[in-house]
Amino acid sequence: MPSKQPQLGSLAIQAPSLTPKTVHVSPSTCHDISVFKDLMNQYRKLDDTINMRLNRTTAQYRDRERSGLAGKGDVEEQACAHVWRELVANWTRRKEIVDYCVGVIDQSLEEKRRTLQNAGDDASAQRKAKGILYAEEVKRNQVHNELTVENIVRKRTFDAFRSRCRYFEPPTSDAEARKWWDAI
Repeated sequence: MPSKQPQLGSLAIQAPSLTPKTVHVSPSTCHDISVFKDLMNQYRKLDDTINMRLNRTTAQYRDRERSGLAGKGDVEEQACAHVWRELVANWTRRKEIVDYCVGVIDQSLEEKRRTLQNAGDDASAQRKAKGILYAEEVKRNQVHNELTVENIVRKRTFDAFRSRCRYFEPPTSDAEARKWWDAI
């Protein structure tokens, strides 16, 4: 009985995981900055490997064409459309996660501010509340910085995509794809 070899090289990055993980983002995910950033890095792998993905997807569509299973349109066009759909889905999920965490952290910050206001005249309680408030503001800035990082990553990925898919434009019927296309 042959042993199943692990996928190695670029195929391991391209191929879907055999055991996909469902990540439930909760307020604790947002408050733990290292978990939040790790999650964002996982979601950014598609962007980081855009050229390789385009190469592999084009090769897959070319293989389909040779096998007589060709789809509608040019191989390059089909590959670009496929990768574009992946990018849009990924960008949308990341935006939802960042927006959710921004809301969670902002709400937490407001609660901490109310705690500081209610600390009264007790100097020790005020110092403690100020320290907690400062830590929460640092966390808020880190999560808000992810919005800027997202814009940079999307722009870089979009530029790489456009350099390879010069003649591609998402269909006008796909409102979500058009929204991302026009926004960048």
